[in-house]
Amino acid sequence: MSKLSDFRKSYELGELNEAEAADGPLALFQRWMDEAIAHDVSEPTAMTLATVGAGNRPSTRVVLLKGCDARGMVWFTNYESRKGEELAHNPFAALQFHWVEMERVVRIEGCVEKTSDEESDAYFKSRPLDSRLGAWASPQSRVISTRAVLVANAAKAAVQHGLNPDRPPHWGGYRLVPDRFEFWQGRRSRLHDRLCFRLNADAWLRERLAP
Repeated sequence: MSKLSDFRKSYELGELNEAEAADGPLALFQRWMDEAIAHDVSEPTAMTLATVGAGNRPSTRVVLLKGCDARGMVWFTNYESRKGEELAHNPFAALQFHWVEMERVVRIEGCVEKTSDEESDAYFKSRPLDSRLGAWASPQSRVISTRAVLVANAAKAAVQHGLNPDRPPHWGGYRLVPDRFEFWQGRRSRLHDRLCFRLNADAWLRERLAP
């Protein structure tokens, strides 16, 4: 293994100034997301979701952003998974997007709520059939003996639910309602740009943070 402490990278692709963030955090996030997609960033909607369980032990995993508007950031998953159980205990969470190719990071924090049944149903119906059956087949985060269990469950789900399966009651959407955004743009000499937005009453307070 190479000596990890020897790895170095100079960040030189962009900058982030206050004028670019004048329209607020949501507009800036949507613009950065559009730019990530336009630049063919690998998995631009992939985000790390951090939650905290009953024992105050944090955990992270990668989920996919499926909606973004003034109400918040939406993803879909199994409510009975580890993240679902942790969110039921502590509804506060953090998201992080890392667009390596653009030397950018976005961090978002806030309270999490479930989406409506109508939203969850609409998205579930838009998924490929195999993914819909997979939602029935996988006891997410539970111990299983072998992969054959998943294969057998998927076959059973296909027989039981056919070509138009309903959404499982344990599966649906979450929405993080942001109260904090941070935008990070890599710069030379580790003098990175960091702009933070904190929700203060009904207004966003913008601050520049030292890197």
